[in-house]
Amino acid sequence: QVQLVESGGGLVQAGGSLRLSCIASGSTFSINAIGWYRQAPGKQREEVAVRLSGGNTNYAESVRGRFTISRDNAENAVTLQMNSLKPEDTGVYYCNAHLLVWETSGETPTWVPHVYWGRGTQVTVSS
Repeated sequence: QVQLVESGGGLVQAGGSLRLSCIASGSTFSINAIGWYRQAPGKQREEVAVRLSGGNTNYAESVRGRFTISRDNAENAVTLQMNSLKPEDTGVYYCNAHLLVWETSGETPTWVPHVYWGRGTQVTVSS
């Protein structure tokens, strides 16, 4: 079992900055991709930024140039630095990870793919 724990949300004025962190812990695992999604009130959850295992990153067009995703491999952590925040960035931000988890419950131990979500952290940007 793997847990994703997020931190760093809060209330900030437009133009301000926030830094979100997510730490993955638990069973033996390997990270294929880890990143952030957000969900605004009344809207569907959307991808914000994702970092792939090879180091490539994907950003939503709406945050490109303002947000930066980075990963601490030693800590199995990912951070999202959010600058020049806008009211439309308001929402609940969720950490998401695509992992290979080492499972030993079967006849033969093997790597099994799983997708995990954190509980979310609220980001509110006031105008």
